[in-house]
Amino acid sequence: MTATLTDTAPDSTTEQLTGVLLGPDLRREHGFWRRLISTEPFRRPSGGTPEERLELAYERLRILNRSLDSGARLASDPRALAALHAWLGPVDPALTTVAGIHYNLFLGSLLDHDRAGLRDLSDYLSMRRIGTFLCTEVAHGNNAAAMETTATYDRERDGFVLHTPNAGAQKFMPNTSPAGGAKTGLVAARLVADGADHGVRLFLVPLTDEVRALAGVRVRRLPARMGSPVDHCLTSFDRLFVPRDALLESGDETGGQGKPSAGPGKSPTGPGKSPTGPGKSPTGPGEFRTGPGDRRRRFLTSIGRVTPGRIAMSACAAGSARAALAVAVRYGGHRMISGSRGMPPVAVNAYRTHHGPLASAMATVFAMTLLSRRVQERWDACTDEAGRTEAERLVDVAKAWITWRAREVIVESRERCGAQALLENNGMTELVTGVEGAITAEGDNIALYAKAAADMLLAPEPGRHCRPEPGSRPGDLADPAVLGELLAAVQDIWFARAGERALRASPADTMGQWNAASGAGLRGVEAYAYHQAFQAFTEARATLPEGAAGDRLGELQRLFAVEWVARNGGDLLASGLLTAEQVDALPGAAEELISAVAAHAPELADAFALPEELLADWPIAGPGYADAYDDPTAAWNDPREDAR
Repeated sequence: MTATLTDTAPDSTTEQLTGVLLGPDLRREHGFWRRLISTEPFRRPSGGTPEERLELAYERLRILNRSLDSGARLASDPRALAALHAWLGPVDPALTTVAGIHYNLFLGSLLDHDRAGLRDLSDYLSMRRIGTFLCTEVAHGNNAAAMETTATYDRERDGFVLHTPNAGAQKFMPNTSPAGGAKTGLVAARLVADGADHGVRLFLVPLTDEVRALAGVRVRRLPARMGSPVDHCLTSFDRLFVPRDALLESGDETGGQGKPSAGPGKSPTGPGKSPTGPGKSPTGPGEFRTGPGDRRRRFLTSIGRVTPGRIAMSACAAGSARAALAVAVRYGGHRMISGSRGMPPVAVNAYRTHHGPLASAMATVFAMTLLSRRVQERWDACTDEAGRTEAERLVDVAKAWITWRAREVIVESRERCGAQALLENNGMTELVTGVEGAITAEGDNIALYAKAAADMLLAPEPGRHCRPEPGSRPGDLADPAVLGELLAAVQDIWFARAGERALRASPADTMGQWNAASGAGLRGVEAYAYHQAFQAFTEARATLPEGAAGDRLGELQRLFAVEWVARNGGDLLASGLLTAEQVDALPGAAEELISAVAAHAPELADAFALPEELLADWPIAGPGYADAYDDPTAAWNDPREDAR
C-alpha cells in the first residue's frame, strides 16, 4: 500500500510518516507534481537513442508548461521549484535539468531583476523560446567572479558588445543548442564602460533559432556527459551587439528571492503578471554607478538564483534516493533465494547481510528528506541579513551533505538489486549518474564545505561539548537528548582541532594556515550537517502523536545517530563523553535498531508516496519482474509444448 495525498487528517502510520516527510500541506506542494508524473506523457519509454531521449525531455518540458496556470508563479516559488525537482528527478533527470534551468535560473532571475513587471516575458512563459543560463566558463567555475567574458558599453549605439576573449572564457555546459527549440540565455559578463570595470552583470541574449546559432554566437556540443542526455555546450560570442535593455537592472540591487504563498497551479499576482514592455533602465545612457563593494554585491545579485537552485538540488537528490531505496526494498521482498540447509526458498530481505544496509539507508533517507525540509523552512523564514547568512550556510552544507548521502544510498540500493539494476529499463542507472550531476551542479560540494568551514572557524564555540562537566557521567545512549549532545560534541571536537592546527602554522602563511586546518574543518562541517539532520528528526517527532508513527520515526532517528556516534566513538571516548563500555556497546545497539527498522521497511518505503504508475515502469519494483524478460516465441509459450 502506497500512501496517498489527501485533504483529510492522516490516520494510518504510513500516512502520518508521509506527512512528516513531505510537510503538512501535501496537496499544494506535492500533489500537482505527483499527479503529473503519473500521466501517460511521463511514463517511462522503452529504449531510445540519447538524441531521442533529449527530444522527449524538451517535449515533456512543454507539456509541463502547458499544465501550469503560470510559469511565473512557479519561478517565483522556491517551494514549488523544490517539489518539481523532488518528483521529476526520479522520472527524467534530463527534463529535471532543463526545467530547473528554465524556471529557476532563467525565468526566476528575470523576475528578480524586474520587480515592476515591465519586461515582456510572453515568449518564455509560452516557451516559444526556452531559457538557459550562462555563467560558468571553461577556466572559471567556483571562482566565477573572475570570469572574462566582457560586455563593453557602446555609447554611440547605446548598447553592449559581448565578446569572448580566449578559450578559457567560453561558457561551459549551458544547454544552448537548438535542440528543443529556439533558446535565449542570461549571460553573465563583465560590464566595461569607458575603460572602467563595473563588475559582473546579467544580459538577456537570444542565442539560437530552431535550427542554428544566431550571428555572433558560436555553439558547440560538448562530449556526451555520463547520465542524462542534456545538450551541454560550449558557447562563445564574437563582438555580438545587444541593445541597452538587454542589461538586467533593478531598483532593488540587493536582489532576493520571491516567496509567494500559492503553489504552481495558481495564477500569478506578482512579478510576471501582464508583462507590458521591455525593461526600463534606472540610469540614463552611459551611466553605470558602482560604489565601494558594489561589484561583489551585484555579482551575488546576478547569481542569486543559485541558492534556490541548491535547495532544489537537495530535494532532487533526496527524491531520487527515496525512489532507489523503495525499489530495492520491494525487490528484496520478492526476489527469492534458496534457504539454508534445504529449507524452502526465502526472500533475500530475510538475510541480515541484505536488509542491514537497506535499514541504515532508510534512516539516512529520512534524515536527508527531513533536513531538506528544515533547510527550506529556515530559508523562507529569513527576515534580516544575519539570518539570511546563517540560513544560506545551512543551504550550502545541506546541498553537499544530502547529495553525497544520496549517492551512497543509490549505489547501495543498486547493488542490493544485483545485475537487474544495471539495466536501463529498471531505472537505477539514471539515478546513479544523475546524482553525480547534482553533486557538481550549483557549486561543487567540496567548495561549499570549504566555504562553510572557513566561515564557521571565524566564529566557532569550540570545546562547548568537548569535555564533560566536573562530576558528570556519560548519559544513557537510549535517550535522544543525549545522542543529540554527542552529535553536537563531534562537531565541536573537529572545529577545535581545526583551530588548533591553524595556530600551529605561521601567521604570515595564510595558505599554510588553511591547509593545516581544512581537513579537520571539513570534518566539522560534516558533523554540523549530521547534527542539523538529527535536529530535523527531533522537530518532526514533535509533530506526531504517541503511537506507531512516532515509534518508527524514533527508531530511525536513533539508528541514524548511533551509527554516527559509533563512527566517532574514539574521539568521544577520549573527550570523556563516552565510557569504554558504551563504545563497546554501540555495535550491539546499532544491530538492535537495524532489526527494528528492517521489520517495517516496506511500510517505511510506502511512506515515500511514490505513484504506482512510476513503480510499474521499473520491472524490478514488482513481483512479476521476470515477465519483462519473457520471450513470446519461446517453446515454453507454445501451447503445443504441453501436448508433447
